[in-house]
Amino acid sequence: MSSFTLNLTDQVYEYLFQNIYPESETAKELRTETHAKLRMAVMQISPEQGAFMKMLVKILGATRVIEVGTFTGYSALSVAEALPDSGKLIACDVSESWTNMAKEYWEKAGVQDKIDLHLRPATDTLDELIQNGAASTFDFAFIDADKSNYDKYYERCLVLLRAGGVIGIDNVLWGGRTADSSVTDPDTSALRELNAKITQDSRVEATMLPIGDGLTLARKL
Repeated sequence: MSSFTLNLTDQVYEYLFQNIYPESETAKELRTETHAKLRMAVMQISPEQGAFMKMLVKILGATRVIEVGTFTGYSALSVAEALPDSGKLIACDVSESWTNMAKEYWEKAGVQDKIDLHLRPATDTLDELIQNGAASTFDFAFIDADKSNYDKYYERCLVLLRAGGVIGIDNVLWGGRTADSSVTDPDTSALRELNAKITQDSRVEATMLPIGDGLTLARKL
């Protein structure tokens, strides 16, 4: 028993990895290629976080999902694999080169029809969804993009989410920098301010998990 989260040594992490929700072969190939080809591969979520999100989507019975920040598509693939055939994921990104890799693997996994990719600023896509009457119709939203705009994404996703739906916010620990008050760069400050805001936000129930680089789950009331 422990009153603190277990420190993950390499041995413990390997054991955890062997016992999580199984990673599909296509997801594994995408994760491997991303790390082999892109120096920005650190932006990709960890496989255990992908497994957690797949399970969360199934628990929620989600059919409509928003993703803000797609990169090479690993998180979208993980979620799409958990959606029913009629499910839809709105994926927001601005990089054609990164998402071209994503589309290749989505097609390989047979989930391309579940994913609607929008290549433009995410706020434009989210605002259009709201204007077109999609408020309160989504089950899950995942935010993993430019940190300075996290609050804008959070507010818009909260409008789009149904009561009981969940927003997942990635990188909330930010390598430990959000806990270090001496670190005041714009990205860290934006994350720290949003973390504090969500703690006091009466519109949601929220918790922060030490998975990946820190993941907040906020359930809309």
